[in-house]
Amino acid sequence: MNDLLEYERDLYKKGINLIAGIDEVGRGPLCGPVVACACILPKNYHLEGLNDSKKLSEKKREELYEILIKDAISYGIGVISPKRIDEINILNATKEAMKEAVINLNITPEHLLIDAVKLDIKIPSTSIIKGDALSASIAAASIIAKVTRDRMMIELGEMYPEYGYEHHKGYGTKAHIEAVKKYGVKDFYRFTFAPISDLIKDSEVEEVVNK
Repeated sequence: MNDLLEYERDLYKKGINLIAGIDEVGRGPLCGPVVACACILPKNYHLEGLNDSKKLSEKKREELYEILIKDAISYGIGVISPKRIDEINILNATKEAMKEAVINLNITPEHLLIDAVKLDIKIPSTSIIKGDALSASIAAASIIAKVTRDRMMIELGEMYPEYGYEHHKGYGTKAHIEAVKKYGVKDFYRFTFAPISDLIKDSEVEEVVNK
């Protein structure tokens, strides 16, 4: 089993205790926002089952989410819209969401542990490849971000049940793409993402963009 506090302990030894883990979710979907979380955990925090959100069941993520938001010293959320994603591309939108998440913390961290991405930010930071499986702080951020975005998509599914967002969360499943072809591209889609961009260009699809 990985020691999820290895990176944190290295910082503790240097007298750095306010460490924010940062991760995002939603880079790949065809619609909906990209959501990031910055999470500061108590020193030497341990939570049974804490891991990369992608390796956990939805039920387990929900359980850990409720514990994490109570135990965290602070957590901040950053949400970047599909329109903004189309304007600046998904990588830059991811970075923007991460910076927004840091700004939304109610306490300033001394160091950032970031999953894969490097941020141009004044706070000292460490970028860790597959950090959500290597750092407790990043794993916590990944769970909070994932549950936050999933709940947004479930709510969208209640508004537009014909699209099935509660099942695929906006990812490009076969059923999702078929629903888009049948019911049209809504204004919360990412128009620069294929196959959405192709559908919009397709002259056979009438009234594609529906608000």
